[in-house]
Amino acid sequence: MLSLETPYVLLHMRLALKYLDKMRCLRKRSAVSFLGVLVICLLFMNLYIEDGYVLEGDKQLIREAATHQLNSERYVHTFKDLSNFSGSINVSYRYLAGTPLPRKRYLTIGLSSVKRKKGNYLLETIKSIFEQSSYEELKEIAVVVQLADFDSSWCEGMVQDISQKFAHHIIAGRLIVIHVPEEYYPVLDGLKRNYNDPEDRVKFRSKQNVDYAFLLNFCANLSDYYVMLEDDVRCSKNFLTAVKKVITSREGSYWVTLEFSKLGYIGKLYHTHDLPRLAHFLLMFYQEMPCDWLLIHFRGLLAQKEVIRFKPSLFQHMGYYSSYKGAENKLKDDDFEEDSFDIPDNPPANLHTNMNVFENYEASKAYSSIDEYFWGKAPSTGDFFVIVFEKPIKISKIKVVTGTEDRQNDILHHGALEVGEKIVGSKKGRQCTTYLRLGEFKNGNFEMTDVEHKVLFDINCMRILVTKSQKEWLIIRSISIWTSQAPNQ
Repeated sequence: MLSLETPYVLLHMRLALKYLDKMRCLRKRSAVSFLGVLVICLLFMNLYIEDGYVLEGDKQLIREAATHQLNSERYVHTFKDLSNFSGSINVSYRYLAGTPLPRKRYLTIGLSSVKRKKGNYLLETIKSIFEQSSYEELKEIAVVVQLADFDSSWCEGMVQDISQKFAHHIIAGRLIVIHVPEEYYPVLDGLKRNYNDPEDRVKFRSKQNVDYAFLLNFCANLSDYYVMLEDDVRCSKNFLTAVKKVITSREGSYWVTLEFSKLGYIGKLYHTHDLPRLAHFLLMFYQEMPCDWLLIHFRGLLAQKEVIRFKPSLFQHMGYYSSYKGAENKLKDDDFEEDSFDIPDNPPANLHTNMNVFENYEASKAYSSIDEYFWGKAPSTGDFFVIVFEKPIKISKIKVVTGTEDRQNDILHHGALEVGEKIVGSKKGRQCTTYLRLGEFKNGNFEMTDVEHKVLFDINCMRILVTKSQKEWLIIRSISIWTSQAPNQ
């Protein structure tokens, strides 16, 4: 028997009734329309009838009523709230340390932590965030730590440790510690076992999704941007400055998620105006799959098809034991660099080449700030790759990397790098009339600092010139340009 108390059924029944109301307003109530409504209703019913799901759902409700004394009115209310994806989730937060922020910041850093069977890295993670930030950067960040374990004694102990070690950051309004009582959580037992995960694994990852949803919901109005970290992470020096530089470089382009680590839910950056929707999304599908998988779907639903990830990574996983059962977790991000992450300026420019480009690996991809590259077929002597800047610039540093780890022979074996002035030609085929050679490529790479002291003119173009034919194809993995003070116009 289908239980009308099941929230999912109520939700879909409302949708079906809403559709019926719209149909009544139509002048032509054809048989086709009626059949269409009937099919939709049958599809909704089928979602819950197949594989004995309805029967199991009834049993689950009985178990929940007996073991959790679940308030069905509150549970249905939770799913009603999900229809308003722009509003906040109705949940109460306990401030364990710190107070509401007096002003909005540039970036909020969110962490959710639970008691581990082995190891605890939370304090080291918080320490790394603050130690790797300059005094000026600290003014622009807020750190929100959610202690998401239901063990009150563990939470009290952690709050005491955090308050002792980071008292000045709490007083300065840079650190807040929060907790959401267990009563606000949905059902965590007897959930669907997708992917043949054991019950305890399903419970762990489902609760983690809810933990993150509540954390995102809390942080929605604290800053302009939000980055999620895990509680066992080490940061690179001046990571905020690097993040700001990337955000500035993406002005005018659409993005949902920018990634500064390739691992799990580490270093994922969002606009805070997207946090309420993301929180609702995680809560709606909390039992379906792990959070990092849900994030991929969320990004796609908001029309960002490709991953936008930056290298080197700004955050590194440092934990040895997982928060799930204390299992070993030795994952490391091999793109992480702890020293100051100096993101190039790469001023606006047009790029073109006379090389034979392979598929869609066009010239612009070598100049991109994300992980993509130019790939051309075997170049010949005299072939070129030209960057024409929109405005004359002063350059302080140049770095060009060719080849990749899996295609180490696709480098520029014989080539030179030149800078030029005095632009001629049409917009698409513009070139400089005069070039100055700065040096040769060595082992496929070129790097030079203090360029502004070696080049006396304002630079309009930069050219990579092939000086000897090669059999191997050519990958230009990255072209990085750092500018000094802009010339007077």
